[in-house]
Order: sequence, then structure tokens, then C-alpha cells
Amino acid sequence: MNHLDFIYKRHSVRKFKDQDVPVEDIKKIIKAATYAPSGKNVQNWHFVVVKNKEKIEGIAKTIERKNAELANLIQDEDIKKGFTKFLRFSTVFRKAPVLILVYTEDSYKPTGLNVLKEINASTDEIHELLRSNPAMQNIGAAMENLILAATNMGYGTCWMTSQNYAAKEITEFIGFEKEGYFLAAMTPLGIPDGEIKSPPRKSVEEVMTIIE
Repeated sequence: MNHLDFIYKRHSVRKFKDQDVPVEDIKKIIKAATYAPSGKNVQNWHFVVVKNKEKIEGIAKTIERKNAELANLIQDEDIKKGFTKFLRFSTVFRKAPVLILVYTEDSYKPTGLNVLKEINASTDEIHELLRSNPAMQNIGAAMENLILAATNMGYGTCWMTSQNYAAKEITEFIGFEKEGYFLAAMTPLGIPDGEIKSPPRKSVEEVMTIIE
């Protein structure tokens, strides 16, 4: 067995069996997520686990309503068509037995930001530093741990952010409150149903530069 098989077995899963995920398994997966690295160990994450099927369906409908609301304001028909065309991908979680919403706060700023402000650095220079967004990198690391742990335990996931235009409405619907936190991503969780495959990856040579 290849030591990295737990990585290569990960796929974006959008169809799930109607089979429960034990809470103890969910806790193990979330614990793995919390072992991700985070800048200055801020651990700026919070995981909201939804197992109630009506709630999950309600979240999907909340996204659909927000999508329709925004679409009605779009004048350009091509933009409207593109926006509504992929709505179904934002709600593929609706049949999953579990939905995990990942919240974060972004008060942790890049090292050196206060220095740039102190020396009156240019807006462009400050913007360039902020692009690295370490607070959000922490969440990316936690999400990767989460989905790899789930894969290794036989579950399927799908890293999702396309629904974030409805983040405020989703948060209000589920009644989640944690000061300073906002919805960053979500993933369904369950036993995969049907064939699983992923698109091809770029070659290592195409994405790697070695400087000696």
C-alpha cells in the first residue's frame, strides 16, 4: 500500500447513500481538522455539524431563494444565465446525511502589516501583503485535514464555497452565533453512492519549479 493512498483516494463526492454517520465518527473527523496548522496557533475555526434532514433541506432552499433574489436584479442575461446555471452545484449537499459548515474569523493579520502601516507604506504594498490572508489559509488547512480524515474513514466529502453569497442568510437560518465569525466553506459528509472519479491533474513538471 502506498503511504500516500489516503490522499489519492480523496474525491469530490456529490451523491450519498441514505446511511447515518455516527457522531463519534464525526468527532474524530473534526478532531483531525483541529490538528491543522494555524498562524500563531490562533485556531480560528468553528465547525457547525447539521444532521437534521429538514435543516439541511432548509439550507438548500435558503441558497435557492438568495440565488433567485440576486438573479432578479441582474440586467445582463448572459450574467444571469451563468449565475443561475450552476445553482444545482451549490445545493448538492441536500441529500447528504450530514452537512458541516466551517466558520472562521479573520482578526489575525499577516506578520509585518502593522509595520507597513507604521511607515506609511503604499496601498499597493499593503494590499500585496494582505493577499496572503493567513487567517483563511488556516481554514484551508483545517478543511484539508477534515476531508482527508473523512476519506480515510470511508466517507465522501465535497469542499464547497459557491454558496457563500448566501452566507448571511444560511447563518441566520441555522441560528448560529459566534462573535466575529463568518461562513467560509462547507462540506457534505456521508457514504459515497455510485462511481467516484476526479478530473485529471496537471503534471508535477507543469506546477513545480526547482531553484538550486
